[in-house]
Amino acid sequence: MVRLNQKVEDFTLTAFYKGEFNPVKLSDYRGKWVVVFFYPADFTFVCPTELGDMADHYAEFVKEGAEILSVSTDTHFSHFAWHGSSPTIGKIQFPMLGDPTGNVTRQFGVYIEEEGLAYRGTFIIDPDGVLKTMEVHDNGIGRAAKETLRKLKAAKFVREHGEVCPANWEPGQKTLQPGIALVGKI
Repeated sequence: MVRLNQKVEDFTLTAFYKGEFNPVKLSDYRGKWVVVFFYPADFTFVCPTELGDMADHYAEFVKEGAEILSVSTDTHFSHFAWHGSSPTIGKIQFPMLGDPTGNVTRQFGVYIEEEGLAYRGTFIIDPDGVLKTMEVHDNGIGRAAKETLRKLKAAKFVREHGEVCPANWEPGQKTLQPGIALVGKI
């Protein structure tokens, strides 16, 4: 299973992306930030609101040098059908990966064995393939793309500057330099 600050094992899944079916490997994105975005199932209720929100902010992720890979245990065929039938899902420009075996979903620890579905899991992987954030939600709780984007920006800042980002940090705000001088002073 994936662990924070460790390299994520490579995987290959078939994606519906830009009107085609193609294999997508995690290693195809080395050198870029990657947001792996698990959701329970196509043609559901909360999922399209989350995926639509990610689609609405996709250009901002790309500007930050990141790719979004959405993953469910549906097939790429189901993703294609959903993309063509839902105006919300039709906005998606990032790869929609199918994991019908559940192998990658298990690798990330979000597989629900009894249901064959995924929990809502969000994982940010750095350009070296190292996991930097992980968050898993109950399926009744939707996520916000803006918060994922904020976490991506924070992870990038920490990587580039070696400083740490306090709660609710946004780019341009004050960060912290870890050290004994801060102990008990905040």
